[in-house]
Amino acid sequence: MSSETARVSAASPALYDPLRFNRKTPPCAVVIFGANGDLTKRKLMPALYRLAFEGRLAPGFAVIGMSRTAMTDDEFRDRMKEAVKKFLEDSPFDEDLWRSFAQGLFYRAGDVMNPDAYGELKRCLEEVDTARRTASNVLFYLSTQPSQYAPIAEGLGKAGLATGSGWRRIVVEKPFGHDLESARDLDAHLQQFFNESQIYRIDHYLGKETVQNILAFRFGNGIFEPLWNRRYIDNVQITAAESIGVEGRGAYYQEAGALRDMVQNHLAQVMATVAMEPSATFSADAVRDERAKLLRSVRVPKPEDVPLIAVSGQYGPGRVGGEERIGFRQEKGVDPESQTDTYAAITFRIDNWRWAGVPFYIRTGKELPKRVSEIAIQFRSAPLAVFRNNGTADDDASVPNLLILRIQPEEGISLKFVSKRPGLGMTLRPVSMDFNYGSSFGERSPAAYETLLLDAIVGDATLYTRQDMVEASWQAVQPILDDWASRKFDFPNYAAGTWGPKAADEMLARNGHTWRRP
Repeated sequence: MSSETARVSAASPALYDPLRFNRKTPPCAVVIFGANGDLTKRKLMPALYRLAFEGRLAPGFAVIGMSRTAMTDDEFRDRMKEAVKKFLEDSPFDEDLWRSFAQGLFYRAGDVMNPDAYGELKRCLEEVDTARRTASNVLFYLSTQPSQYAPIAEGLGKAGLATGSGWRRIVVEKPFGHDLESARDLDAHLQQFFNESQIYRIDHYLGKETVQNILAFRFGNGIFEPLWNRRYIDNVQITAAESIGVEGRGAYYQEAGALRDMVQNHLAQVMATVAMEPSATFSADAVRDERAKLLRSVRVPKPEDVPLIAVSGQYGPGRVGGEERIGFRQEKGVDPESQTDTYAAITFRIDNWRWAGVPFYIRTGKELPKRVSEIAIQFRSAPLAVFRNNGTADDDASVPNLLILRIQPEEGISLKFVSKRPGLGMTLRPVSMDFNYGSSFGERSPAAYETLLLDAIVGDATLYTRQDMVEASWQAVQPILDDWASRKFDFPNYAAGTWGPKAADEMLARNGHTWRRP
């Protein structure tokens, strides 16, 4: 046992598991642009600390933070310590471990729009490489405004930092453009200096345990995959609901909206994972090939069909959990006449042999009654309701089987079916069979950013989005964006604390379906 392992074991004996220390990352330096920002403090640094706690990081691992704020290395370390202590979830904070981890934290102030900043960064990387023995491996993480992605890639390329004796990779946060054309422009800029194998487009939804488990659930169990097609499945509903508003991000959100912020990236990728064909092997290229193939099969709506398959919404004043909430147009930084969508519901159709005729309903919104993300797969009803006249209510006798994959807040899987009630006679009622990650495995699930950062460092791109996938998802929503931009909506059209506009219910009713209430 190494001294690092022994020290962590002694500090936290109840949490020590020697199996956690088997897989380590190669030595490397992570350069975080926007290191003084919210994402670094809330997600990136707590995730890196947790990887250190688990012994996943090489002894010489280093982080170089960069932003415009002037700070010394020690000041940066102090700020990151407070951030980790504040935002670290379901994990202990170990002072001894932090002292060891903080020795690898460095900081350089610089404006990413200034070419001189990259010369200073190059010198810093050389110094860190010598001191920490990072093997000249560098992961660049763009935790900045999207408008700075292309200039940063250019600055790195012109300074000679996109190549080196070790590997070089660049992680790009979403959004990947704000429409199809800008997504292609961004990729063209990135690929002037980094090739596709070096570019890691991060989507934290793909790092969530339940989303990853979709692949295991489908392809690791022989009883489900034969049913995973249009013959047995009636419809699929993917919901990502938030019970909060824009939380002080009104100015940003006004430019994005629900369709861009959630549907085009996160939920389209979830849909692709649910509906993709089995890959020949569980390798990054094979899995991503199947996701890309699925997204290319999504029917691109005609302009005249958009009003029938897409619903835009914006919340007004209301009550959530007994608390009064203001409308979106009253939020700070929001135009009082804003036409931004805070709710989006879309009917997607997949034109391939497996899914022809099966609607995929996606909805997302803010200020809804509860925070929940789930995938609900509704199977076709039994062809003959043989128990309808046995004292069973019609609704109970014909209730379809429902498979629910819960992404948050409680990750797990639930299967709903009908069963005979105890007693005389043949009376049926719906029941559930539940699986919960926390209670079933009795161990902590890694946060999405832990998984994705570890994968980027070891060079596993399975859970990252490829450019052809980005373009395919933009193509599917571009006609909707164009239509919504050309119309004036009568907003707000749903009150905070409700499940969205009435038009979303009507959209499903046209197909004989109703939204599931989580």
